[in-house]
Order: sequence, then structure tokens, then C-alpha cells
Amino acid sequence: MDLSEIYAFVRTERLAVLSTSAVDGQPESALVGFAASPGLEIVFDTVKSSRKYPILKSNPRVALVIGCSTEITVQYEGIAEELDDAEDGKYLQIYYAVYPDGRARRSWPGIVYFVVRPTWVRYCDYNPGGRGLEEIRF
Repeated sequence: MDLSEIYAFVRTERLAVLSTSAVDGQPESALVGFAASPGLEIVFDTVKSSRKYPILKSNPRVALVIGCSTEITVQYEGIAEELDDAEDGKYLQIYYAVYPDGRARRSWPGIVYFVVRPTWVRYCDYNPGGRGLEEIRF
């Protein structure tokens, strides 16, 4: 199992559960639509009025679970960073390739984009004859 095989699986998914933790330890999870780069960077949008936005700004460490419709999942930990104008182009193109309607949301008040850079990824295949577990540290 290598990064490209994990990326091939992640590209088949469009939704993930994003988990965050506020500074006081209060957990929060949300379903997010996402896109991924070949380096397994995760891109998603949100609005500043969401619960997750201030948590991400104060504690950027996140966990995601990708893939819940089969016996294959990716568990993912990383550091989230709000995109600035200099980074928008590269990551927004990745996002828009999966969510073309994201261009229309760009005009929403308070919309922002985050990229999550991986620190640890576990690929789990529990199908009969599957590949079991594979971990990658970044």
C-alpha cells in the first residue's frame, strides 16, 4: 500500500466526518464535503458562522473519517489551515473539480476554505480478503 493507492480510494469519496476539539476540550464533529490532492491534503469549505470555524482557528488539529459506505475507511489526522488568497488557486481548483457548484458558493457571505495537511493516515480494509491495516506518518 502506498500513498497513490490511498489517494485512489479517497478520490472515490465525497464526504467525511471532521472532528475537532475546542481549547476547553469540548468535541465537535461535522459532515463535510471534501476534495483531496495527490499528497492527501484535504480541502473543504465552511462559513464563519459555523461551530467548527472558531474551533479550527483556535485549535487546528483535526481528525477525519473518510468512507463509511463499505468496509474500507481512511482514518486521518492533520493540521487545518484557512486558505489565504495566495493559496486559493491551487486548492480551489482541486475542490472545484469535485464540487463545480462550489464556484457559486464563493459569493456566500462568510465562506472560507481550509486545507488539512496530513500527519497520520490509516487505511483500513475489513472486506474478506482485504488488505487489513496500513499506516503512514507524514
